[in-house]
Amino acid sequence: MTVEAALLESKYDAARKATYLALDVDQPARALELVESFAPVIDGFKVGLELFHRAGMAFVDQLLARNLRVFLDMKLHDIPNTVSGALRAICDSPIEMVNVHAQGGRKMLEKAREAVSASAYQPLLIGVTVLTSLSSRDIRELGVVGEPQDAVLRLAKLCQEADLDGVVCSAEELNMLQTVVPSTFERVVPGTRLATDDAHDQQRTQAPGQAMAAGATRLVLGRAVRDAADPMLALQRYWDEMIEGVDRRHGTASR
Repeated sequence: MTVEAALLESKYDAARKATYLALDVDQPARALELVESFAPVIDGFKVGLELFHRAGMAFVDQLLARNLRVFLDMKLHDIPNTVSGALRAICDSPIEMVNVHAQGGRKMLEKAREAVSASAYQPLLIGVTVLTSLSSRDIRELGVVGEPQDAVLRLAKLCQEADLDGVVCSAEELNMLQTVVPSTFERVVPGTRLATDDAHDQQRTQAPGQAMAAGATRLVLGRAVRDAADPMLALQRYWDEMIEGVDRRHGTASR
């Protein structure tokens, strides 16, 4: 059995549902090549700022026409009315998830919630807490009190109070978040790395199994899978770790 055939087995369905592959490339043609390569086994893709600003909603619509799940990683951060208007436009399409910067404040988050709730399609609305590329030093330079984890907790509470569906955070904050948000609150984690992977520009990262064991509900997989010498084998390693992590979280790991 090939690796690709193995990845289609039902044992990987939960990991598949919890995965978005990041299409963080600068050309729509390259992004479509990635979709063609991975869509046989992955049905969730993240469209970020670089690709969106080159290809726009027309590209997103191509993914949706193929019945693929789309996380539109817009990180909206502006005055409340502007963010509300942007979300009304975005939610004219049946994307699965979109995000805003929690640092936009309570009023912005509440207006975002209103816009999504009033839309024909109501994607998950997620708040970005502290970018995983930011270190403790970066946080201090920005004038934020405390460590990144402290800011994540404050912003996660704010997102919950504004009735958002979850947050984007690093794996390092997951254990603490379990004490302040309900189990139904989405915790979307980018930047996980296997022990052998390059961390690239991520500062606060853990392995995918650790992240799932600590309460992550969805992972965004990027360069470590997308640019691997054998992408399908790399994906299988990630999914195997994710399954093991969920088993540990629920106390069902093999003994």
